[in-house]
Amino acid sequence: ILKTLNSWFWWENIWMPINCTWADFVDRDGLVFPKPHQLYATIPYAFVLLIIRFFSERYVAIPLAKALGIKNVRRVKPQPNPVLESYFREFSRHPSQSEIQGLAKKCNCTVHLVEKWFRRRRNLEIPTVLRKFQEAFWRFSFYLTSSIVGFIFLYDKPWFYDIWQTWVGYPFQTLLPSQYWYYMAEIGFYWSLLFTLGIDNKRKASDFMAHVVHHLAAIGLMSGSWCGNYVRLGTLVIFVHDTADFWLEAAKMFNYARWEKTCNMLFIIFSITFFITRIILFPFWILRATLYQPTYYSTTPVIAYFFFNGMLLILQGLHLYWGYLIFKILKRFVFLK
Repeated sequence: ILKTLNSWFWWENIWMPINCTWADFVDRDGLVFPKPHQLYATIPYAFVLLIIRFFSERYVAIPLAKALGIKNVRRVKPQPNPVLESYFREFSRHPSQSEIQGLAKKCNCTVHLVEKWFRRRRNLEIPTVLRKFQEAFWRFSFYLTSSIVGFIFLYDKPWFYDIWQTWVGYPFQTLLPSQYWYYMAEIGFYWSLLFTLGIDNKRKASDFMAHVVHHLAAIGLMSGSWCGNYVRLGTLVIFVHDTADFWLEAAKMFNYARWEKTCNMLFIIFSITFFITRIILFPFWILRATLYQPTYYSTTPVIAYFFFNGMLLILQGLHLYWGYLIFKILKRFVFLK
């Protein structure tokens, strides 16, 4: 069954134009092609990024937070109590008064002590401001570095200025070393975020699942575009997204430090960048290249054409939804101060 599913998944008509086979993607005559097995390397790269994250949060983020006036608040841990801990994890974090009375009898202690235990236990679940700052700092550092490096990799490429160049010579476009490392770092980063979701700042169940879906979708889109050699377009999509994200993480950092004016200014810059990159450039530049331009190079679109464009259109729908939320915040900021 697995062999059959594997042959279906790698069927040429899914990934590449008609009359092309996987045999055509063997390196030759100076042409180097992306290979699916190279994606396995993104897992160890993710662990390398986790090591870098550990040291940057510990030795850069914490001193920076202290310099900005953020203090590390130590929360008091409740006394170990297996009965209350089991109830907290399996039933409710906010027991009713009758439940508290029942637990007090079961533990042979006062109602006041049970209420105090649950209050302290709930506080442990709330991430400290310093922990939030560390996480925002890591994301800011990666997105800023990715944006700078992405611009260095792309600024001298003809498809950065002329989007038609993304399809010239397709699918026999050689893979550049810069494209390899750009992709590996981005996919590895999202793997690392997926690995640490359970230990990062606690989120509501719906937010947690939304992050899982987002990270898996990002990994799936980048991995799929790698296998189909849509690398030129893929690097442009990555660059368009990362250039707005580091402004948001910077605004979060100054928000945690209570630098209100700086936070507001950074959020305004983020909003402008977001609307330019994701409401204007993404649909009228990227989507135009993926939806409209391939019809000039092939009269029989492959299955991947519909899959990737479907995913990108869903992504654009999310952009419009997030843009609406950002607009509401800006409206309150301007008219209600």
